[in-house]
Amino acid sequence: MPVSFQIVIFALIAAFVLFQLYNVLGKRVGRQPEDNKARTPLPSPAGPDQPAVPKTPGVDAATLAAIAGLKARDPGFDPARFLEGARQAYETIVRAYASGDRTTLKPLLAPAVMNSFEAGIAARETRGETEQVEFLYPPRADLESGTVEGDRAVTKVRFLAELRSKVVNAAGQSADQLTGEPTTEERRTAEHWTFERTLGASDPNWVLARVEAASA
Repeated sequence: MPVSFQIVIFALIAAFVLFQLYNVLGKRVGRQPEDNKARTPLPSPAGPDQPAVPKTPGVDAATLAAIAGLKARDPGFDPARFLEGARQAYETIVRAYASGDRTTLKPLLAPAVMNSFEAGIAARETRGETEQVEFLYPPRADLESGTVEGDRAVTKVRFLAELRSKVVNAAGQSADQLTGEPTTEERRTAEHWTFERTLGASDPNWVLARVEAASA
């Protein structure tokens, strides 16, 4: 077989082998210029027609689900803002009750709660005592539910607080000064406070409607 003919045969075989490798390995070998371009982000699993669920800063998804009934009737309800106001009301009410400040308490409490607090204040006054309260740390407030009952918006908040309290008499003397026994007490409290307000009323303020013990 002539040498030139053998060269042609080998060239054809080599071309066939390279063609098969090309089909198996693909055309892209090594880094391509377009690899430097920014990748297009993948679409959201929710799909283009499903907008993202709005988030409220400082409020988790479980809380938003718990107050869905209230949000449906009162779309303007802001849970983060409400919780801040509830925390301030909690500190104000606790201090006012301890000092017997009825003027501060009255606009913040529903009539039934005011009557109960009034009885406690009156009992201390009969003994000639008042109570001084100090918060050791800012109280924690968690919004556990928000619903609408008739025309009333109802929320339940769980408060955790660490307090230092001291009972004093009318002269400003503590019982330990009189008896030698300590009366300053540090304690942790856990309570559920239920707040209410009338939807559509000219007064947008919430009032404390119920106080219950809660688990720490």
